Amino acid sequence: MEYEKASRWIEIARDLGGEFAGRAGACDEDDAFVSANYAALKERRVFSAAIPEELGGGGASHREVADMLRTVAQYCGSTALALSMHQHLIAAAVWKYRRGQGGEAMLKNVAEKQLVLVSTGARDWLESNGSVTRTADGYRVSAEKRFASQSAVGDVLVTSAPFSDPERGWEVLHFPVPMKAEGVTVLNDWRTLGMRATGSHTVKLENVFVPDSSIVLRRPRGAYHPVWNVVLTVAMPLIMSVYVGIAEKAARLAIDRIRRRRSANPRAHHLIGEMNNDLVAAEIQLNDMLRIANDYDFEPIDQNGHEILTRKTNVANAAIRAVTKAMEIVGGEGFYRGFGLERLFRDIQAARYHPLPESEQLSFSGEYLLRD
Repeated sequence: MEYEKASRWIEIARDLGGEFAGRAGACDEDDAFVSANYAALKERRVFSAAIPEELGGGGASHREVADMLRTVAQYCGSTALALSMHQHLIAAAVWKYRRGQGGEAMLKNVAEKQLVLVSTGARDWLESNGSVTRTADGYRVSAEKRFASQSAVGDVLVTSAPFSDPERGWEVLHFPVPMKAEGVTVLNDWRTLGMRATGSHTVKLENVFVPDSSIVLRRPRGAYHPVWNVVLTVAMPLIMSVYVGIAEKAARLAIDRIRRRRSANPRAHHLIGEMNNDLVAAEIQLNDMLRIANDYDFEPIDQNGHEILTRKTNVANAAIRAVTKAMEIVGGEGFYRGFGLERLFRDIQAARYHPLPESEQLSFSGEYLLRD
């Protein structure tokens, strides 16, 4: 899929891509966070790309951010995925800001200081985890939040925890916590099959104080809330753009390698055709996710949540199939780390773990479709 236009954000991604690619292998080998890449992104003010210009940001559209992430992923999947976790939190805040629902101060602060936001929403989902006790002017929270991408260098943790309110019963409280707050510890435990350089460590909260003023949302615990129709609709197209970018890179590697061979596998044409079909399926459904998001102009209705999650599953499966087929096309050479395809194959596997995993999505969509 060709980009409709090469925005300045895509050009920035391409400008930085060479150095990102040059560091990708070493970071993957050492489970080391892509700190140097993040420094370069901060210098180019990428962390405020999606923030409206009147708040000090770059004014990039939702689609432009998705295209930027897709571009970065073709140089370093870990950098792109970690960055998507920050960008989707910004996107949700931009949606609220455009609706007059607040967020202006936070967006200005991110733009001014190029702060890095760390999300725990995927792991928390409807139930959340942890323990919360009430204090005179706030709460004390203890919890362990896994898969906190970029926590290695994050500035603010955007998280939640369950609380049994004496009057309303079980709720989930949503709130930000400074990563340097007392009681916040980043555990160095990110040792994984793929996406090894995302710094997605567990963040441990031990009796962390959260003032009343920091609570941005209360919702019933265990129940699907309209907030997810906002988060999913803006977040999943950005996250899945990363995996489509990885699949595009894998397909290009496979095709280029077959072109250079004097004697290609006689089945190569057929296999490349299969890989192309899967890649096109991923690209088209990603494009439809971006259509639904409509550059933040959408209502937080359950239909959007259902349609986004359905397409997320389809994009993930198609992208995984495309990279798997690229490995088959290249053959044994693809098994070598030095070729570059092996890391893409490992990284693409992570697509299945973002919300919702396929089995949960099927149940979610089935329940939605059976409503009166």
